[in-house]
Amino acid sequence: MNLASLKLWKRRGALAFVALLLGAGAAYSQTCLSAPDMGAPVRTALESAAQRYFEMSARGDAAALKQNSIPALAASFGGVEAALRDNQSIFSAAHASARPPFLLTADGPDPLPHAEFLCGVFGPSGQTSQSAVFVLNNLPPGKYAVVILDVSGEKELRTLTLILQQLGADWKLAGYYARASEAAGHDGNWYLDKARDFKKKSQNHNAWLFYRDAIALNSPVDFMSTLASDKLYDEAQSVHPADMPADGNPVELTAAGKTYRWTEIFPLAVGNDLDVVVRYSSPDISSTQKTFEENMQVIRTLVAKFPELREAFAGVVARAVAPNGQDYGSMLPMKEIK
Repeated sequence: MNLASLKLWKRRGALAFVALLLGAGAAYSQTCLSAPDMGAPVRTALESAAQRYFEMSARGDAAALKQNSIPALAASFGGVEAALRDNQSIFSAAHASARPPFLLTADGPDPLPHAEFLCGVFGPSGQTSQSAVFVLNNLPPGKYAVVILDVSGEKELRTLTLILQQLGADWKLAGYYARASEAAGHDGNWYLDKARDFKKKSQNHNAWLFYRDAIALNSPVDFMSTLASDKLYDEAQSVHPADMPADGNPVELTAAGKTYRWTEIFPLAVGNDLDVVVRYSSPDISSTQKTFEENMQVIRTLVAKFPELREAFAGVVARAVAPNGQDYGSMLPMKEIK
């Protein structure tokens, strides 16, 4: 997950906000209404459409979802179908309740390269408990809505965020984002508490990784920012270790005299266990035996460099990534790492 994507409004300052508000109407090409600002019929229509699309998802009815999508999404529907397959068994035994929706209007004749919607009430320092910011890239002009559904059932907690676009009198599906609200049996608040515990013990590498899970589990989508997510981001930044990759910036990891371009590290829930995954660049992964040996060396070097990982994770996964994007992964339980 890219933490920078969550910091959509932070530190731009009251002056920038006031300048936006005072700008000429013709230059202000993105507007947003939060639920209290929209009429009851509009809110009801949005929530009804979202509930209808959730019911299609619960039935696993990909054909109906596609039929009710905007043409651009219907033409490239594979991502929605994959998300539907991954979540349908949970949705089928769950109940969905809608959060207050947002109504977004993008004006102009051409797609907006970087559409930013400021929703709700902002204060002198930026966001408040009644605000949200959405950033959507390459957005065609139109009227859109964002509806977040909290999905609760016996198995797992999920959020389903739907982007709807008004075509005629209908609200068609324009985006579909399902995300777990739990990992390894714990919610985002549990990960936040653990992150703070690790911080108190000066285990900043563990704290950073657990903050990342806390942010991901408490954020329905990466293109939305709230006061809560901004605060979490700032809290995570206070422990961000310079010797771990983040925000697309790799670091070097030397193992057995060889230097690897270490590109990513993140926690991964496997059942009720939590592993840590490290990805690094490799010029060639065609020899699985050689790549396996390099993966093992990277794992051992990583744990030797950051022994605190032993306390937080059940195992380590190393994934060698070739120039074409293909990768080869190996896993080693923490108790077997000598």
